[in-house]
Amino acid sequence: MGAFAAHGLKQFISDYAMNVFETGVRYQFYHVFALLFTAIIYKEFNSKFVRWAGICFITGIILFCGSLYGITIVNAMLLPRYPWLGAITPVGGFFFILGWIFLFIGCFKKSMVNGQ
Repeated sequence: MGAFAAHGLKQFISDYAMNVFETGVRYQFYHVFALLFTAIIYKEFNSKFVRWAGICFITGIILFCGSLYGITIVNAMLLPRYPWLGAITPVGGFFFILGWIFLFIGCFKKSMVNGQ
């Protein structure tokens, strides 16, 4: 997505739309690694909290990043504004926060049970 923006998209959209798109790419990048980490530690910390963390990260990527990509597309095509797209973004951000909280609880709860 980042390479597409840098090489193909930049010439067709405004600086504002480019910043929105880059924010989506950046958060997707961060949370793909969070999702990978969650999948790896699920073996060790097999709990519903770690599983829910993964679900929240996926949901956050779809809602947060997807809404930012949608805003960019609307802006690039000079379509009428769709304010509901911008309203989806904070919901996705909320799922990111929930994912981090669930991941922390899942790891912390396991260490408390084992007395570590």
